[in-house]
Amino acid sequence: QVQLVESGGGLVQPGGTMRLSCTPSGNIFDFYAMGWYRQAPGKQRELVASVTIAGGDTNYADSVKGRFTISRDNAKNTVSLRMSFLKPEDTAVYYCYGKTFHPVSGRTDHWGQGTQVTVSS
Repeated sequence: QVQLVESGGGLVQPGGTMRLSCTPSGNIFDFYAMGWYRQAPGKQRELVASVTIAGGDTNYADSVKGRFTISRDNAKNTVSLRMSFLKPEDTAVYYCYGKTFHPVSGRTDHWGQGTQVTVSS
């Protein structure tokens, strides 16, 4: 069973910077895309950023464009999310996800346990 292990998260002041990392239990090339969702209290889970593993193509939510950067390091088997100029509204549980494709079972979404990010003074 695929596991996604997240690191990072915690408390940061508004305007600060934080990095989240996600490492799969297998090989990063088992996925065709990875990224991060977040869910704030009382809100739906929303896509924050994603990256394709082969080509490195990225996609961002409008609310984080210019502030967040997603990257993958294939050699380190890790996907990272660098978050800058953090705002209180960025406070949420951040979930790493990965998408795989199998010729028989089709597409599958895999999820990490989630890590809390709190932006507060």
